[in-house]
Amino acid sequence: MDMRVFVAGGTGVMGRRLVPQLAARGHQVTATTTSPAKLGLLEQLGADGVVMDGLDAVSVGEAVAKAEPDAIVHQMTAIAGKPDMRHMDRWFATTNRLRTEGTDHLLAAAEAAGVSHVVAQSYAGWNGIRRGGWVKTEEDPLDLYEGTAAHPGMVAIRHVEDVVVKAGGAVLRYGWLYGPGAIDDLVEPVRKRQFPIIGGGTGYISWVHLDDAASATVLAVEQEARGVFNIVDDEPAPASQWLPYLAACAGARRPVRVPRWVARLLAGDMAVIMMTEGRGFCNAKAKRELGWELRYPSWRQGFTEELA
Repeated sequence: MDMRVFVAGGTGVMGRRLVPQLAARGHQVTATTTSPAKLGLLEQLGADGVVMDGLDAVSVGEAVAKAEPDAIVHQMTAIAGKPDMRHMDRWFATTNRLRTEGTDHLLAAAEAAGVSHVVAQSYAGWNGIRRGGWVKTEEDPLDLYEGTAAHPGMVAIRHVEDVVVKAGGAVLRYGWLYGPGAIDDLVEPVRKRQFPIIGGGTGYISWVHLDDAASATVLAVEQEARGVFNIVDDEPAPASQWLPYLAACAGARRPVRVPRWVARLLAGDMAVIMMTEGRGFCNAKAKRELGWELRYPSWRQGFTEELA
């Protein structure tokens, strides 16, 4: 079943793993970049490259119309620079616009071009609602973190999910992505012992390798999936487990442990919440409905291989 697939955001860490998988399965891929200098990279990955500004409705409309796709995949983000949990509203400012304005532009372009199916990126790393159990399904709401710097980003994620599902598309809640190009900003501070265990390290995180996230996306496109899916590995785990393991894989000393009040002063409220109250996610629906099989069922295997 060869399809014409339009990947908005083809040169990000996800796009670079997704485009080759789509091309390998025989699909004709058009992928976007904001930089003319990256058109050659898209060609190497197996796509026809196009320069597009995801925040410009005319640019999006023209790119989609020219590609005449059967499906659109929304992978547009702008998460760059040093991680800043204290000021997540600033760190994610452009990404939040891409998840609101950019999503609306893509859906409008899809409707105008007669594209019936859209698959969009969402997030399910540690942001499940902070009540009840530690592992959440698609039936559980995401936490909006009202009153924190994360709130604008969580509102933007909710927008993506609401409008894409309403349009009959699929929303893929990727866990914390790791793999080529996606883990360096974490490993460096771990090696420098600048990423401590906060409090008891009780907050859960769900991880997913980039290649597994990409394979789930391919399945969602090919099956014209609808609704919300948690795209995470089989082992949601508290920081007290995954962080020392990551440090060992990276050849670093065991992370230090700091009290919550110290971490709040140094890194802000969201770092404390993530590391002590975060909720992980269950992938049963994606396995059942998409037939998704993971190459890296656990971050233990993935961390070992990535950092070998």
